Amino acid sequence: MTRDQAYELLKKHLKTKNLIKHSLAVEAVMRRLARHFGEDEEKWGLAGLLHDIDYDRTKDDPLRHSLEGAELLAELGLPEDVVYAVKVHNEAHGLPRKSLMDKALYSTDPLTGLIVAAALIKPEKKLSAIDVEFLLKKFGEKSFARGANREIITSCTEMGLELEQFLGLGLEAMQGIAGEMGL
Repeated sequence: MTRDQAYELLKKHLKTKNLIKHSLAVEAVMRRLARHFGEDEEKWGLAGLLHDIDYDRTKDDPLRHSLEGAELLAELGLPEDVVYAVKVHNEAHGLPRKSLMDKALYSTDPLTGLIVAAALIKPEKKLSAIDVEFLLKKFGEKSFARGANREIITSCTEMGLELEQFLGLGLEAMQGIAGEMGL
């Protein structure tokens, strides 16, 4: 599946503009991490772009989320490692994160929410208005962006990345698509 085909598939299954923007952000960060680790950017990008493809159908049933998406992607013939990464990104299933891609997708998902929230509290409401130091400060404020699970974000250490480095790679990736995200 090409990236363009994946994007069309995503738009067919997700109707919420912010959820599509979230998917684009996760894709960008996954591509940046793949480049950092010398992995397949296209494959990692597909995992990021499609990780929440079932969310409109499963948002009220967190125990189905990511299982339905993984099933759909398997039926469409996506690589097994992409399907598995999508399945295990939802911590509700308690499935082991085996590969570097699994670990990256798991920690990247909430990271993008933290970064967006940090940009939105700045007067400019732009990703260019924030830096890693600001993200670290906001990360330490438990009341800020409560939905961005800090424990999951800090699982970046499973990839051998320190939090500061992970924040930097994520921010750089998202700044690269700021126009698409409207930030």
